[in-house]
Amino acid sequence: MGEAQELQLSIMAQEANEASSPGHTNVPDRSLLPRRRSFNWWLRVAIYAFLVIAGQSAATLLGRLYFDKGGNSKWLATVVALCGFPVLLPYYCIPAASRNPITKNSTVQFKPPSTLILASVYGSIGLLLALDCYLYSVGLAYLPVSTYSLICASQLAFNALFSFLLNSQKFTPYIVNSLVLLTISATLLVFQGDSADDPSGGSKTKYAIGFICTVGASAGYGLVLSLTQLAFKRVIRKETFRVVMDMIVYQSLVATCVILVGLFASGEWKGLKKEMGMYKLGTVSYVMNLVWTAIIWQLFNIGAIGLILEASSLFSNAISAMGLPVVPVLAVIFFHDKMDGIKAVAMVLAIWGFISYAYQHYLDDRKSKNESKNVNGEVSRASSLEKING
Repeated sequence: MGEAQELQLSIMAQEANEASSPGHTNVPDRSLLPRRRSFNWWLRVAIYAFLVIAGQSAATLLGRLYFDKGGNSKWLATVVALCGFPVLLPYYCIPAASRNPITKNSTVQFKPPSTLILASVYGSIGLLLALDCYLYSVGLAYLPVSTYSLICASQLAFNALFSFLLNSQKFTPYIVNSLVLLTISATLLVFQGDSADDPSGGSKTKYAIGFICTVGASAGYGLVLSLTQLAFKRVIRKETFRVVMDMIVYQSLVATCVILVGLFASGEWKGLKKEMGMYKLGTVSYVMNLVWTAIIWQLFNIGAIGLILEASSLFSNAISAMGLPVVPVLAVIFFHDKMDGIKAVAMVLAIWGFISYAYQHYLDDRKSKNESKNVNGEVSRASSLEKING
């Protein structure tokens, strides 16, 4: 029995030495070992998370302000959420040597995908993004911003489902608990159609349309995030900030073109000059609202896609869900939305759902560290035994 254990340790030591030799190319086996997360990783994640939470909160409030003060064009509101990508173009003027890549200790070299494949990826995601943003605009036009934001919490549940189907996401009791809580949180808000702060003017039909569109947009956003992660993993297979920027710029370009077609086809563009003149806060405020909304949504995109690349689409969406309770609180302060009992319960359930998912992430990280220590310890003992026997 002792000889068998000694032989097994000897084999492990030999494999470890081969893995560290210059000629060894079996990188996928090494990549199966858990990776330690450096300080730089946590710093990048913190920056991306801040961009997601702050960008989502500010852009949602500016969008609500647009409709609240006289804006009526849902197509324009959608264009603004997508067309800000030109502010990111100066990044491409920076010399390549000065850009800081996102690395994960991977040395595997892949053949880059063809232009046609990349165009198909950016085009398909861009089309979905265009539809998704339009549905969000309809929901924001017909719902109180607090109700709208809490319904958006359901996007985490949809994202978990798509991650399971497309990204091999594993379900655990904590994740299932999170999905149930977030679903109940969003469902409760369907009973708020007679609220006095309802921008639909008390119309149950408009409220229902806003509710359905927001839920549909949440499902679409979950699908977009999962497809983005799938594209990074299966098609692009690079881990640099450049691929984050490419994904944002190209999919935004496609989505903007689609929405511009809708804007002109619907005829809403004819009333934009009159809308600007009748805006309650004035023409300058009207323009500044649109400009800053466009810029802030791009900062949000950088954070969201950056988190997908660093961790996963579900992690990115969880950070977004964590920021959702911030919006209703700000809406009560700035827009005087009413925070009644059902909304308060929905908010608590949404926060509880996020905490449940965050705890699962903590458990996974701790398990990964323990596995890494065990593997390193076994390899170290095997190497020592090999030296003694040698």
